[in-house]
Amino acid sequence: MKIKIENLDKIYKNGKRALSNVDLEIENGMFGLLGPNGAGKSTLMRILVTLMKPSNGIVNINGFDLMKNREDIRKILGYLPQDFRFFSKLKTWEFLDYAAGLSGITSKSIRSTKVDEWLEKVGLFDVRERNANKLSGGMKRRLGIAQALIGDPKIIVVDEPTTGLDPEERIRFRNILSELSQKDVIIILSTHIVGDISSVCQDLALLNKGQVEFKGSPEELINKTRGHVWQVSTSGFEYETLKEKYAIISTIPSEEGWEVQLVGDTLNVKNAIEIEPNLEHAYVYFMEYLTNQKSF
Repeated sequence: MKIKIENLDKIYKNGKRALSNVDLEIENGMFGLLGPNGAGKSTLMRILVTLMKPSNGIVNINGFDLMKNREDIRKILGYLPQDFRFFSKLKTWEFLDYAAGLSGITSKSIRSTKVDEWLEKVGLFDVRERNANKLSGGMKRRLGIAQALIGDPKIIVVDEPTTGLDPEERIRFRNILSELSQKDVIIILSTHIVGDISSVCQDLALLNKGQVEFKGSPEELINKTRGHVWQVSTSGFEYETLKEKYAIISTIPSEEGWEVQLVGDTLNVKNAIEIEPNLEHAYVYFMEYLTNQKSF
C-alpha cells in the first residue's frame, strides 16, 4: 500500500489557503500527522478520504487517482472524523451493523459476528442495546473507532481519535491500531497530542500553516532537539523570568520552588542541566523555531 501526494494545494472560496505545496509519501504502517490546531491537518484528511477536492496537485492512493477513481478509493477506506456523528435513534449495535453494511459486508450473519467482535474490542459490548445517543462522550468516540475499522479497510484515516478518551481508553485504542499496523494497511493518525504519535508511529510529518515542515521518523526529530532541552531548579521569581525567555515544557513544585523543563539554544541560568529529549520536547522546540522564523 502506498499514498503519494504531490504539490497539493487547497484554497477556500474566501481566499484562505489551508494547504500549500504539500508533498508526502506514506507507506504501510502507522503514519503520524502532527501539528497545532489550524495547521491544515483536517483539510488534508478530508481530501484523502474524498470528502473534499484539492485546488491543485496530485494524490495517488494505491494506484488510484483521487480525482478519477473516487469510488474505488472509498471502497478501501475507513475514516473517523474529528466531529463524528451518527443516527441518534439507532441502538449501538444497530449503528455498527449499519456501518458494516455501508463498508460492503452484505451477509447478515457475517455482519452480526463482526459487530459483536468490534463491540468487544472497543469495550462497548455491555452497552450494545443502549441507544447510541445515550452513550457517554468517550463511548461515542469508541463507537466511531469501531465503525471506521469494521470493514477491514486498507487505508485507515483517524482525525484526533483520542479526543474525549480517558487514559485507559487511549491505551486500548493505540493497541488496536498497533495490531492493525502489522498488516498490509496504512493508518494515518492526525492529532495535536504528541503522546499518541510517540507511542505508535514509525513515521511522521509536521504540518504548520498548511505546509509540511518535517518528514521523517520520531527519532530523527528528537535528534534535532538534542542539546536544546534543559531542566532547571528555580524559585518563583526566577520562574517568571524564564517564562518570558524560553518555551516551558513542564513545571513541577519542589522544596526550593520549581523543577522546570524548557527548550532553548543556550541557557545562561544557574543549576541548568541538559536532559535527554523526547518527542514532546522536539515538537515544542520545532514550533518555537517556526514561530521565531529560525532555521530548524
